[in-house]
Amino acid sequence: MGVLTAVRGDITEQQVDAVVNAANSALLGGAGVDGAIHRRGGKSILAECRELRATAYPDGLPAGRAVATAAGLLPARWVIHTVGPVWSTAEDRSGQLASCYRESLAVARELGARTVAFPAVSTGAFGWPLDDGARIAVAAVQEAVDKRDFDEVRFVLFDDRAYEAFARRLG
Repeated sequence: MGVLTAVRGDITEQQVDAVVNAANSALLGGAGVDGAIHRRGGKSILAECRELRATAYPDGLPAGRAVATAAGLLPARWVIHTVGPVWSTAEDRSGQLASCYRESLAVARELGARTVAFPAVSTGAFGWPLDDGARIAVAAVQEAVDKRDFDEVRFVLFDDRAYEAFARRLG
């Protein structure tokens, strides 16, 4: 398996081949990680996302799926946009959340990305409980990562609480 790490930091500053954006289905920017990536990455990311909406995803990107654009002004080469599910107590959406990580790694593999940085998908505005989100994320990535494909898969966590949740799961 490739190297899985957790770091406390800003995903928009990661010098990796691909950063993963916790996007909304509209792909047109938003709050949290999504807003930060669009702000720091510049207008070219939004232009590519608009093109994706006009062509491949007129109804938006479904939860659990992933698609790539160039990274604009970010230090990464690509942004992989994935749409996490909104937390629900009435419906188990953990399969969709795991799919975000698996699909993002599949896109990264297709691009030839050797290093990938993930945020804690769905644990912010979408309300997923942090410890459960970390459990699902780490398990999905551990299952999907092959050391022949990736040199490093990094979880980039914005605060101490998130970092600690992921670090516990990584052992």
